[in-house]
Formats: sequence, C-alpha cells, structure tokens
Amino acid sequence: MDMASLMFSMLFGTVGMGFVMYGKKAGELIPVGAGLALLICPYFISNLVALLAICSILIAIPFFLRNS
Repeated sequence: MDMASLMFSMLFGTVGMGFVMYGKKAGELIPVGAGLALLICPYFISNLVALLAICSILIAIPFFLRNS
C-alpha cells in the first residue's frame, strides 16, 4: 500500500463516519448505508483509480437519493 492509497482510504473513511453519524442522527437509512460502505470498501480495493471511482460514487449516492 502506497502513501496515496493510505491517505485516500483515511479521507473516505472520515467521510463515511460523517455519513453514518448524520444518518443515525437524522434517522435516514441511505446515508448510513453509504457511510458503512465507505468505511468498508477501502479494505478490499487496492487499486487507487478504482478506489477513487467507487468511493466518489458512494459519496454522491446520498445527494442524489434525497427524500424531498
């Protein structure tokens, strides 16, 4: 694991933790699910480009699936 992968994994894990805390407090399931996926996926993806692509999609999901 190189330094870029480590830093991006830590960044996505932090965003995931924020999503989990927000979703739990607001009582919404979509941010909690996206946050848990962001916390878990860096452990299984070793390719940096794939990590950036998948985690970027996971970050965007709660914004597109908002309850209006």
